[in-house]
Amino acid sequence: MTAATAKTDHWRPAYVGLGSNLQGPAAQLDSAFDLLAEIPDTRLIRRSSLYRSSPFGGVEQPDFVNAAASLLTQLTAKQLLEELKRIELRRGRKRGEVRWGPRVLDLDLLVCGSDKIEEPGLTVPHPGIAERNFVLLPLMEIAPGLTIPGLGRLANFPVNRDEPKISRIV
Repeated sequence: MTAATAKTDHWRPAYVGLGSNLQGPAAQLDSAFDLLAEIPDTRLIRRSSLYRSSPFGGVEQPDFVNAAASLLTQLTAKQLLEELKRIELRRGRKRGEVRWGPRVLDLDLLVCGSDKIEEPGLTVPHPGIAERNFVLLPLMEIAPGLTIPGLGRLANFPVNRDEPKISRIV
């Protein structure tokens, strides 16, 4: 096993962004939170409120419901990402969908400990994290003191609530 695939012997924080705009988006996220809590060697610590946001990326589609989850895990970033993909598939996500298009469930690994990884299929911290209000607002709610590796303190990131339009719903 390499350092990228071997389970660690210590617990470290990880943060996941959640989004859905199909098949009852709020219920999809509630179910996803339950499934995150079932990931082996991982604990769900906090979940954010739900936020309704306008679609990102220019594809005509329904509004999204977004949230963030705080986890403690002994998994590597790669292992955790594999678990997130399994949850997406279990909830009906089909790979090959239109980029930034509608989806039943989208789980993004935002931050995993102090890891900075750039390899095929895995970039941590998640690219674009600092520019997406539908990621920043839920993440700020559950981890206001978070420092994102290579980017700085989350609290210092500017948030534009109008692009895309976003509001807290629950």
